[in-house]
Order: sequence, then C-alpha cells, then structure tokens
Amino acid sequence: MAISYQPDTITAAEFADILHRSGLAGRRPADDLPRLARMLKGASLLVTARDEASGTILGIARAITDHAYACYLADLAVDRAVQGQGIGTRLIDLTRELAGEECMLLLLSAPASLEFYRRIGMPRVDNAFLFPRSR
Repeated sequence: MAISYQPDTITAAEFADILHRSGLAGRRPADDLPRLARMLKGASLLVTARDEASGTILGIARAITDHAYACYLADLAVDRAVQGQGIGTRLIDLTRELAGEECMLLLLSAPASLEFYRRIGMPRVDNAFLFPRSR
C-alpha cells in the first residue's frame, strides 16, 4: 500500500473515525464532534498519513506549536490495522521537521504506548507537571 504523508486539514468526523480505528477513542472525546472541531481548530500543525489509493486516513499527528521554540504533540493516532509499519514514527518525524529544528517536541503518552516511544528512541523526562482536565 502506498502512503502519503502531508500537512493536512480534516473534519471532526474524520478525526473521530481515526480515533476509533486507532483505539485512542477511549482517551479522547471521540463522540463529541463539536469538541473535536475545537481541538482541530486550535491545532497549529496537523499531519496525516493517507492511503494513496483510497484517501483513507491511516494516521494523524495533531500538534500545537509556535514553530520557534516548543511543539506539543497532543495526539498521535494510527489505525490498528496498520500499526507496526512505521506510520507513527514517520508522523512524528514529519511533525518535528515541520515544527522546525529550534522546537522541542513534548507529548504525554498513554500508558499502553510507552514502549513505542521508548523503541523509537524518544527521551523520557521526569520534570513535567500536570493539572488534569476536569472533564
């Protein structure tokens, strides 16, 4: 299967679909389309992996960045049917490239994804603090 990677725009319905197909829907408001639309609108960098033949979104990286100093990778979702094929790694690499070499890339990992980030060599930090969302 040929896959194209590019900065992109998508609808809230497409975002919900890839969240469900990736398994990330359990950790995101995947059935709240107005909230997903706000999440997409607030993102400053959105990169997708698409099946070139069908146009189907296979993966997405949604980030918030100033392109000068910091980039927060808020969502990385890859369809379970194609996980393990390097799509997530390529989405992260392209996000880093598009954010710029002056930017650090920060993400909060779902517990089930910790091993993936270790395997791709992403450094782990212990100096982060978090106020969790209230809903």
